[in-house]
Amino acid sequence: MAATLTFNREFDPQTGVAVPVCAGLVRITAPNGSPYTFTGTNSFLLGHERLALVDPGPDDATHLAALHAAMAGRALEAIILTHTHRDHSAAAARLGRQYDVPIWFGGRHRLSRPLRRFERNVLRKSCDWNLVPDRTLIDGEAIAAGDVRISVHTTPGHCANHLAFGYGDVLLSGDHVMGWNSTLVSVPDGSMADYFASLDKVIALPQQRYVPAHGGAIENGPGFARALKAHRHMRNGQVLAAIADGAHSIGALVSAIYPSQSLPVRIAARMTIAAHVEYLENLGQLSVSRRPWGTRIRAS
Repeated sequence: MAATLTFNREFDPQTGVAVPVCAGLVRITAPNGSPYTFTGTNSFLLGHERLALVDPGPDDATHLAALHAAMAGRALEAIILTHTHRDHSAAAARLGRQYDVPIWFGGRHRLSRPLRRFERNVLRKSCDWNLVPDRTLIDGEAIAAGDVRISVHTTPGHCANHLAFGYGDVLLSGDHVMGWNSTLVSVPDGSMADYFASLDKVIALPQQRYVPAHGGAIENGPGFARALKAHRHMRNGQVLAAIADGAHSIGALVSAIYPSQSLPVRIAARMTIAAHVEYLENLGQLSVSRRPWGTRIRAS
């Protein structure tokens, strides 16, 4: 039975300070906190004397200075991205030029499926569409990250090119699993079916401690991921129940399931509920009629 899902928002980011996570891994949190990024994006330096930078974060002068200070004169050999949402990747091109190092990630930003007629990607301005990897990382490969080695794991769901990285007992989980909140899944940028599959994938990995790109470490990562999976299936059940009670649009579903939450929560909820509806539609449990003036949802 999955554990109860409990979010931990008691996290001191020590913004701009190099905070040791374990031997060969240091966290520097960017000053870009928001309702969607929590206390800010966590950038990571991997290595001892030779370094790799994971998720350089926003193109912010204060953050770039903090990263440079944390390097402390050591050689930077590569920039590695969990994915190409701009709160993680915006500084990558600048730093690649500054330090003359390659940028590695899971391929150019792409949608999880093609746009439908009349559809738009609500996250389009948050994506780094033009960033091209110097090396496309492949699922299951082991790579040198500075003077340490990490394993690469494709974890689509939050977005199509999302990766997680194993380092000893630590999984750098990016935005796939975070302890402060459930992950935003917004179609067609992301995919709920892919998200479920990627949860199963990380649960099966040997790493126990998850270190996400927002918020603090999750000491029992697989247990938390199981609770997230149960939470998402519970949300599927709520969607089906609300439709049975007469909610036949995304807006009506959000009002039924999130009746009193704040506006930022409801905006994110609208995106994720749309992903749940698409997931249930693809399972044959819902029938969805899409028109330029709105969407009509019915039980199959």
